[in-house]
Amino acid sequence: MRVYIPATIPILRQLVEDREFFPLGATAFAVTPALREAYAAGDDDELAEVAMQEAARASMRLIAAERDGLDDDAAAEGEANPGSPVYRRAVVAADVTGAKLRPDLDDAVVKLAGPIGYDQVASVHVDLAEAEPQVAKAVDVIDAADLGDPDAEFVLGDAEDHQLAWYATQELPFLLDLL
Repeated sequence: MRVYIPATIPILRQLVEDREFFPLGATAFAVTPALREAYAAGDDDELAEVAMQEAARASMRLIAAERDGLDDDAAAEGEANPGSPVYRRAVVAADVTGAKLRPDLDDAVVKLAGPIGYDQVASVHVDLAEAEPQVAKAVDVIDAADLGDPDAEFVLGDAEDHQLAWYATQELPFLLDLL
């Protein structure tokens, strides 16, 4: 099964360094029967794009958690600003077995059985630099957007209007060197 796993730049660095990573909460997104039912008119490519967009949105939540973790670490160490996350959404497309459907969480959600090895990765999708300002703003309002705030939804939409760039696995180390 092809799955789309939300990631961040530090997670991608871990993947390259360790040759594997375990997605947070073992959560990924895929073209599931529930997703097919929800989008009856979509073909496989369109449904895969929906699953990838769900993973990209989850990537923003991971960026927010990294940012908040940096803030907590700085406060504990008495620092003012330890740095900031890279505001680029990232999604790892991988081929896995043993993923369990979780329609109780959302139409496209699956739970993975274990870590993702580098050899399972089909491609990596990452925002280009021009998306960073919109992603940074969206990270701040993603919860409000999910709760229906129209202004927050507009900000989130600006970030989601950016297409993720496609990278082959052999390009990933070079991409990370450039960031």
